[in-house]
Amino acid sequence: MSTRYPFTAVVGMDDLRLALLLNAVSPAVGGVLVRGEKGTAKSTAVRALADLLPEVAVVADCRFSCDPAAPDPGCPDGPHPAAAPDSRPARMVELPVGASEDRLVGSLDIERALADGVKSFEPGLLADAHRGILYVDEVNLLHDHLVDLMLDAAAMGASYVEREGVSVRHASRFLLVGTMNPEEGELRPQLLDRFGLTVEVAASRDPDQRVEVVRRRLAFDDDPAAFAARWAEDEEELRERVRRARELLPRVALGDTALRQIAATCAAFEVDGMRADIVMARTATALAAWAGRSEVVEEDVRRAALLALPHRRRRNPFDAPGLDEDTLDETLSRFGGEDEPDPDPDPDPGPPPGPGDDGGGGGGGVPPQGEGPAADGAAPDPSGTGPEAGGAPGPDGRQAPGGPGGGEQRPVPAADPFRARMFSVPGLGDGAAGRRSRARTEHGRTTGARRPRGGLTRLHLAATVQAAAPHQRARGRAGAGLVVRRDDLRQAVREGREGNLVLFAVDASGSMAARRRMGAVKGAVLSLLLDAYQRRDKVGLVTFRGRDAELALPPTSSVDAAAARLGSLPTGGRTPLAAGLLKARETLRVERLRDPARRPLLVVVTDGRATGAGDAFGSALRAARLLAAEGTASVVVDCESGYVRLGLAGTLAGELGGTAVTLDELRADSIAGLVRDVRTATTARRAA
Repeated sequence: MSTRYPFTAVVGMDDLRLALLLNAVSPAVGGVLVRGEKGTAKSTAVRALADLLPEVAVVADCRFSCDPAAPDPGCPDGPHPAAAPDSRPARMVELPVGASEDRLVGSLDIERALADGVKSFEPGLLADAHRGILYVDEVNLLHDHLVDLMLDAAAMGASYVEREGVSVRHASRFLLVGTMNPEEGELRPQLLDRFGLTVEVAASRDPDQRVEVVRRRLAFDDDPAAFAARWAEDEEELRERVRRARELLPRVALGDTALRQIAATCAAFEVDGMRADIVMARTATALAAWAGRSEVVEEDVRRAALLALPHRRRRNPFDAPGLDEDTLDETLSRFGGEDEPDPDPDPDPGPPPGPGDDGGGGGGGVPPQGEGPAADGAAPDPSGTGPEAGGAPGPDGRQAPGGPGGGEQRPVPAADPFRARMFSVPGLGDGAAGRRSRARTEHGRTTGARRPRGGLTRLHLAATVQAAAPHQRARGRAGAGLVVRRDDLRQAVREGREGNLVLFAVDASGSMAARRRMGAVKGAVLSLLLDAYQRRDKVGLVTFRGRDAELALPPTSSVDAAAARLGSLPTGGRTPLAAGLLKARETLRVERLRDPARRPLLVVVTDGRATGAGDAFGSALRAARLLAAEGTASVVVDCESGYVRLGLAGTLAGELGGTAVTLDELRADSIAGLVRDVRTATTARRAA
């Protein structure tokens, strides 16, 4: 077994270490979600926690780690006879991003179940993690149905496997820890709510602390055993403190004043549901036990709020998690009692710092408050005149290039987003599970059966029986049981929904530059981004203005990154429409090589006007025909306004083989059947 980096040697990240230790003291807190940029030692700290947990007593030869003092009566390996228990260290089980459902929950031998009526169950990772730690790195990249299964088991303390009338249940109680980089995409709000605590971590900007991090890491890599030995005494002290806190926890009193403060805080921050209240209560109790106190005080409630509430206030992917500490303090003061007991002089709520540790390295309760895509509060210029409508002065005070009205303008705030109509890619795909286009998936309605390729995961019972029935006499069937062989097994073919790559090509030229109009365009794109987030798509952003086009955001699962790029998008200059379409084509070509199963949907946001040398619009139409020839599904959002309309966006949509929609038709409550139009146009193009 390889030597783990010691927990007490982690520099900084006080909130992360505290959140992990509180869950070690009270697993009922509900786990920790660690959010932060890459390279911040998130995984190192989580893996180090396992060595601080006390050993667990288990029933000998039980694959499900039953407690000898209270064995699970429904254990598949039970009933357990009285025997001397074994003891082993608490396990830390890692769930890979690419794990299958069978690997997570376990699998049944369907062939034996059908032929012999025997429940032959192979335990999964949820069984291995029972009474230990289940760690999911990059949890935001895990398939949604696996996240649902994992969180259901964490909430119920048991895992259920149901396959074609055969069911198995076993206990599964574990400390759940997930790490994620928000740049790679967010978890859905309902999944965020299932994690008890959340912590934001970031690399320290203090040079001394960064030096200490590097020094310790190099020392560990040179000689892990010797480095761990230097921290062994600190590790043992912290391990003993966790044990004492666990013993004290049942005796900690949560008074009415603390309960009122918890309820008032959750109400003041408009947190949905009651889970936040319960998590705060458990966290405050664990904080008191960790500090060695037998009663919860106001400071415990405050710290519990900073750990348990920020991620529960996130309503959509463009909201930054966090709490207003002034509101928090005001609420606690208003509902605090005068007879509140004084905390200990030195409650020591966090783990002991190591040398060079100044307490920095990332905050948990209140992450940095970034500005959203609509953070620019400048009022729109309805006249379309002034510096914003023409060329803005450059850094040297001169007019920016591009001719009259063609200079760069300040970024325009986006209008409020709305619920957008759904666009889908025609046909049947095989991409990653999502909620946009039809696809063959592991989950969904059953549409047929086939022979399994590799292991059987979804049995089609009727087709299996039909395949086995003609051979019963030849196989010597004498009793009531059906004689089934592996060649008879049939895999269910299911149809569900997939996520797509939605690539936005946004015209940011001078022809789209009136501030009020550009704000509406950004609001429409923001609405489509929100729709892409809800449907589990990847998104990319191509912009074109001036003389060329650029890939402003390579395809990513982080729609809030796309929203941030959109919010800072400058406008002005000429309209290189052909360059924008060719840049989109090149981006899609590269993505097909990286992920051939994910089908693209191109969304072109433009008024159709093109400027440049020669026949600029003709060049754009030729680029559109190239995209159409490659079978790229597309939608053109026509942003043309005014009394005189040229209809160029509609012409462009015709060459793309897609459909053109106006900004008003993007709304979900519009009359136009946009999805039908996209499918009809694509079908007609293919037939021609």
